[in-house]
Amino acid sequence: MSTTQSERLRELLEPLVTSQGLDLEEIAVDSVGRKRVLRVVVDSETGADLDAIADVSRALSAKLDESDAMGEGEYTLEVGTPGAERLLTQPRHYVRATGRLVKFQLAEGAELVARIVAVDDEGLDLEVPGVKGRRPTARRVALADVARARVQVEFNRKDSIDSTGSSDSTGSTDSRTEKDMKEEEEA
Repeated sequence: MSTTQSERLRELLEPLVTSQGLDLEEIAVDSVGRKRVLRVVVDSETGADLDAIADVSRALSAKLDESDAMGEGEYTLEVGTPGAERLLTQPRHYVRATGRLVKFQLAEGAELVARIVAVDDEGLDLEVPGVKGRRPTARRVALADVARARVQVEFNRKDSIDSTGSSDSTGSTDSRTEKDMKEEEEA
């Protein structure tokens, strides 16, 4: 896609996406055989649910139909969200990824996997997981020192831990006592 077409599409579509309470993250036009596919990626502070995606998709489709931004040929419009392993490129992406595990490529060439604890204008407060039973450590990284960052998928994250430290993989805790559990087994 030429820069001119990309810029024209962004100028045309971004105000419409913003009016729907979403951010326009990415626009891409790909050729699939003889057809073209216009992929539009949107997001928001609270995420974009299916209703919001459907609403913005209808609005974008109507706007594209009344303009010549895609030219004369046939194309398919696909509207979606960034996905689970999104690439973090804007400060707002880091804010949205607070609490998530992220793989960082640092400008000096080092690699770091850490959880984002807080974000401000200058940088990131991170929690680096401990290795072999060691405690996690805190680390501060300037945004300018991040060459690339991608959210990591966690299948067994334990978000919620009760006072005894026990939790299951869904993050729920079991507050029953041993006596309660024994009584349930006997019943």
